[in-house]
Amino acid sequence: MKTHLFSITTTIILLLLNFSLYAQHGDITTLIKKANAGEASAQNELGICYAKGKEVPEDLNEAIKWFRKAAEQGLAEAQYSLGYCYYSGIGVNQDYVEAINWFRKAAEQGNTNAQSALAGFYLYYQNYVEAMKWLRKAAEQGLAEAQYNLGMCYYNGQGVDKNDTEAVMWYRKAAEQGYAIAQSILGSCYYHGEGVPRDYIEAVNWFRKAAEQGDAMAQNSLGSCYYSKKGRNQDYIEAVNWFRKAAEQGDAMAQNNLGLCYYNGNGVNRDYTEAENWFRKAAEQGLVDAQSRLGNLYYLGKGVNQDYIEAVNWFRKAAEQGDAIAKNNLGLCYHYGYGVPQNYTEAVNWFRKAAEQGYVIAQSNLGSSFYYGKGVNQDYKEAVNWYRKAVEQGCAGAQNNLGVCYCNGEGTIRNIAEAKKLWEQVLENNDSEATEVAKNNLEVLKTGTGKIKTVSTSGITTDFNRIFNN
Repeated sequence: MKTHLFSITTTIILLLLNFSLYAQHGDITTLIKKANAGEASAQNELGICYAKGKEVPEDLNEAIKWFRKAAEQGLAEAQYSLGYCYYSGIGVNQDYVEAINWFRKAAEQGNTNAQSALAGFYLYYQNYVEAMKWLRKAAEQGLAEAQYNLGMCYYNGQGVDKNDTEAVMWYRKAAEQGYAIAQSILGSCYYHGEGVPRDYIEAVNWFRKAAEQGDAMAQNSLGSCYYSKKGRNQDYIEAVNWFRKAAEQGDAMAQNNLGLCYYNGNGVNRDYTEAENWFRKAAEQGLVDAQSRLGNLYYLGKGVNQDYIEAVNWFRKAAEQGDAIAKNNLGLCYHYGYGVPQNYTEAVNWFRKAAEQGYVIAQSNLGSSFYYGKGVNQDYKEAVNWYRKAVEQGCAGAQNNLGVCYCNGEGTIRNIAEAKKLWEQVLENNDSEATEVAKNNLEVLKTGTGKIKTVSTSGITTDFNRIFNN
């Protein structure tokens, strides 16, 4: 699982929405009189009235004036509200130093919202020890946001030793209060077996609670459970339903997943144009899988007009983020001169990068580059080395090409039996291109006529469907 993200939100908006006006002070006229008489709680309430335009014209300057009067008398709620105004630049120039000053005053009086907000600053500036101090104070008083963020610190090992069990304990406290992001992360802990035994059913339970509150991350996770049959029966229609909810909120992973559903026709009618639409939304947010898939659509001309230059553009974006499939595909473009000038050396560069990450097709292609001496000096031993790595992962093209090396004694001792065995394995894999070549090679061995062949005239293997199968 990726590093969990902190949730630092201030709650003045909730404070304003939930505040029961005049609960202690009667009507607005009475409230104003009490505020003018110096009563701190009335001054704070009057500040809220001006902030929301309740019974008085909305006036942020007046709101600040009354918050400040109450805050200077030591009222923690007003100190917190004034701190938030400085934090957000509401009615005053944004000033983080002044915000911290007022948050600290309120926090030292035990105001949980201020303690959590102060911790947020320390988290931002990576002072995790001080952040932990204030988070714990707020969390132990029951503030859900602080409980969640305290869990984050334990999970990430920030300010404390990493402890997944302790993290889950705090996530659960926040989740049981209905805090959506904590519910979502608790679901992830159950899904991945972090801090608790892996339990897909319990994961779905927590994902659903958060998803029904509109949490996009949980909606995507719940969709993934339906898609991959984890904790629920496989249901592509329900998966699409949750992916769409999250995707429409801008969640890049959900946009990518919805694109996959349209590409493969799972839960919706197959529609390459709609797949391209959702892949693009995710790709433009920088999601590497979506960038690689969008490049594939341009390369294949599915959902868009075939455009190798645009394919190269998206492959490069994904490759520069470390995506092995995109690196291999960028290598293919350089090898064939699609969208870029043909450059075998650059092709080998990208094949090698992907091969060293363990990507099987790139390992096979790097082997073929050495076999034919394209972009590198011809080296049969190095070809055999990379073919073997790909064969160990079940690559049919590499099995066929390694068989050629054994048959011809290139880079290895000649071994017809081993060549025959590899070609027979290709037939079992039922790879269409490699199968036809393997059939040819077995027939040549049997009849003694014809020519032993590698997969394609340059031995290069393509597999543009692989990225759409997960």
